[in-house]
Amino acid sequence: MLRSRLIPCLLIQDGQLTKTVKFNDGKYVGDPLNAVKIFNEKYVDELMIIDISATEKGLEPNFNLIQKLADESRMPLSYGGGVKSLSHANKIIGMGFEKICISSALIEDPHLVKVISKSIGSQSTVVVIDVKKSLFGKYEIVTNRGKKKSKMELIECINQMQDYGIGEIIINSVDCDGVMAGYDLNLVNKIYPHVRKPMTILGGAGSVDDFKKLNHSYGPCGIAAGSYFVFKGKFKAVLINYPSIEERKSIFEK
Repeated sequence: MLRSRLIPCLLIQDGQLTKTVKFNDGKYVGDPLNAVKIFNEKYVDELMIIDISATEKGLEPNFNLIQKLADESRMPLSYGGGVKSLSHANKIIGMGFEKICISSALIEDPHLVKVISKSIGSQSTVVVIDVKKSLFGKYEIVTNRGKKKSKMELIECINQMQDYGIGEIIINSVDCDGVMAGYDLNLVNKIYPHVRKPMTILGGAGSVDDFKKLNHSYGPCGIAAGSYFVFKGKFKAVLINYPSIEERKSIFEK
């Protein structure tokens, strides 16, 4: 039976933990290994790690750092960033990660998604679709940290990826990234009728109430966030945190 999951998303830039706002203005927030150690003690449902510099600079995944993260973690892990081949995916799974997140490659080489899914299994194959509103209010797919627009239409992409055997879809709102003003529920409403696989929503969470709204409206689903789990208070002091058991009960119980 599916259940909702509360998922911190850690962004890695040049080997360091960072946090962006609308995919820009990366702020250094610490050492990713230290963050993993802290999350270990908080019984996190799952941890998502995305290397934004690997994709932007066209680099291979940082396998040395990936292995260190896997060795340190005591929770399920997913990884994205620079995955451009089946050998990349197999190597990362072999290091101990449960899932591979594919983002820009799903547009540049959609067939790769099918190849990876057949090799490592649909349960381990995740696509991350970065979505941004155009000047006319249309939701568009973007890649390369929001700098490149895709010609593929959002619902068409979702349907194609599901047909290719993926096990999960992550919808990441560029406009809400780091803003901490709530999820874009209009975007979720648009895609929700078309999603046949487990769905995770990322971008915009700033409070436990935001998690509740998402879960109570669309659960069970993946509830992901970045800033909420690394910042505290209106001045955004860096503090790795995760809701208490009681808070989690209030999120997941309808």
